[in-house]
Amino acid sequence: MRARSVEEPGQRTPILIRYGHRSWLVPLAVLGLVVGVDAATPMTFASVSWLVMVPVVAAGLCGPAATVLFSLLAIAAYPALDSIWGKSQGTEDFLLVIAGAALSVPISIFRVRAAGYVRHLQGAAETTRQVVLRPVPPGWGGVDSAARYLAADVEARVGGDFYDVLATPFGARVILGDVQGKGLPAVSAAAALVGCFREAAFHEGDLATVAGWLEERLHRQNLLAERLGEGEERFATAVVVGFPADAPGEVEVVNFGHDSPHVLGSEGVRQLPPGGGAPIGLAQLAGGLPPVRRLRLGPGETVLIVSDGVTEARDRTGAFFSLRAQLDRLADGPGTVDPGRLVDEVAAAVLRHTEGRLTDDTALLAVRTPPVEQVAPVR
Repeated sequence: MRARSVEEPGQRTPILIRYGHRSWLVPLAVLGLVVGVDAATPMTFASVSWLVMVPVVAAGLCGPAATVLFSLLAIAAYPALDSIWGKSQGTEDFLLVIAGAALSVPISIFRVRAAGYVRHLQGAAETTRQVVLRPVPPGWGGVDSAARYLAADVEARVGGDFYDVLATPFGARVILGDVQGKGLPAVSAAAALVGCFREAAFHEGDLATVAGWLEERLHRQNLLAERLGEGEERFATAVVVGFPADAPGEVEVVNFGHDSPHVLGSEGVRQLPPGGGAPIGLAQLAGGLPPVRRLRLGPGETVLIVSDGVTEARDRTGAFFSLRAQLDRLADGPGTVDPGRLVDEVAAAVLRHTEGRLTDDTALLAVRTPPVEQVAPVR
């Protein structure tokens, strides 16, 4: 399973992050521009004072060392240009360049310290992501799986969507869900549900019991949040799928009010029946937990579960992303659609549809039982 970083190809990374190692070229270009303008304009056009822009631009883009260098270059260039073309307006312009150079150095220092603090916060967010969305080894639990997570906030790197794949004594079990709300409370609830699933799904043979544990865990999480002063109760939609070790051609599905998974195989695309259950945390209002459904799964068929970041993705005109149309195109293409290719293609299509402007966190999880290899008889 490939639980990749949030910063996927196709998402918009700020240009200063992408080309930060070449940022020194910008103040250098400004310096060259000022020299060129001063040389090309008549004597009445005094542009030498524009040298003050060189250290200011360097402070906004470069580190303190480069800012000091460009400050000295600007200060040295002023008398040099004045001696060549004599277009200075007096000592006031020179003092302006010196003042700009002097202010640029501390500004650069403060900016670099702020950037370091932001990187520290990003590291903490990345650690949180690894806890909630841990990487899973290939073939874990006896199934092929792949996942993608795209955060609406690139810098946050994690939100309320969650997923996991477990190897248990009862066969592989997977979950994908979406906690209502955003921010740290949603992340905390997602972490609580993932932790509960990892323990309950491993020790409990009946998925109905696992569903009960998830409901109870979110109830206790809401009580804790209420004591901490959070007024809003959380709930989560989710799908739990089990691949019973004693029934290779079947799956067990518990649907907590989530979009039904799609299944891709040699016969095309189909969607599993809706579960009709209430989200996690709302079982008491709905009269009980959702049922466990046992469904047939054909050889080599891949189960795809997505969050509403996929189904509710919109383009500039407000048109929704058509997941079914994308899956039909993939199923009609050459070759089989393995989990890795499936999540790659769908995630890329969502990013194209939204032009990289995601308004909600997006999670995709694809799982299939590995096809049985046909071994030729020994003669």
